[in-house]
Amino acid sequence: MKNRGAGLSTLAFAAALACAPARAADQALIDAAKKEGKVMWYTTLIVNQAILPLKSAFEKRYPGIALEYVRNDEGPIAIRLLNEARAGGVQADIFDGITVNIAMKREGLLAPLNIPNAADYPAEMKDRDGTWQALLLFVFTMGYNTSMVKKEDLPKTYQDLLNPKWKGKFTMNRSSSAGTYGFTGNILMTMGEDKGMEFLRALAKQDITLSDASARAILDQVIAGENPIGLMMFNHHTEISARKGAPSAWAPLEPVPVAYDSVGLLKTAPHPNAARLLIEWLLSEEGQIVLKEADYLPALPKVPAMRPGMRPEDGGFKANWLRPDITDPQMPKWSAVAKDVFR
Repeated sequence: MKNRGAGLSTLAFAAALACAPARAADQALIDAAKKEGKVMWYTTLIVNQAILPLKSAFEKRYPGIALEYVRNDEGPIAIRLLNEARAGGVQADIFDGITVNIAMKREGLLAPLNIPNAADYPAEMKDRDGTWQALLLFVFTMGYNTSMVKKEDLPKTYQDLLNPKWKGKFTMNRSSSAGTYGFTGNILMTMGEDKGMEFLRALAKQDITLSDASARAILDQVIAGENPIGLMMFNHHTEISARKGAPSAWAPLEPVPVAYDSVGLLKTAPHPNAARLLIEWLLSEEGQIVLKEADYLPALPKVPAMRPGMRPEDGGFKANWLRPDITDPQMPKWSAVAKDVFR
């Protein structure tokens, strides 16, 4: 995601805290966390956009507990956590990512979360063993240039993408879960092996513009008029751009692939009480509102998105949940198929 460089404005930040109900945390947990004095978060989130507003809000809610962080991409975070664990010196307390939780669970490094409001989250957003839970959502849709395509003319189904009139009109990331890999997985999950492969091969003949740029950068290219439609665009990115006056909008093709960034607690966390308090707060209504105000899609259903209808539960569209425990074992296959089909 592109760095906005500013994070929450002072007014938006104040509004976020004012709107959120005070969290009824267990006082014994708060006291134990304050004795530890800090918590370390290894995160994939954008620092200015998300981490700094979250840090400010958390430290305001719980004075005396410093939220420290290390920001990196998911792969380096996983390697660092595994290396620290094997060396017997884990520095992080909590982490987030799309599939890094699977590697941590496989190594036996996760503690159960036991979040008080876990029941407020749908089953699709949680580990069945309770060791990780969705923090925010990524909804992948078409993102299109409203100056080049009318909403009523858009493809309505995946089969519509094969219409000859769309040849050369699509663009997509070449090699990521937010691109051909995730798209391939969604199609195979939806149509099955035989029909899915037939569809993918037919779509590849539509002369899709493949790019090594991020999904955010590809949407910027769509907005600039290089292609009318981007596939596997984050729908909240289109909303952010539209608010700034760009010719940007999104439309779902069902089932819509939905992934999420999830949070986990390390079994050997140096500050276990502060870590648990932070996770409870991040997944509370207050923490989710701060994420919403930072232009992310909150996972907690009761917290509204930046615009109504952006998530499956409030948008009324069908979804394929690309859960970490589904994505991680299937990704080698999906990426191999995508590389073969979308050359």
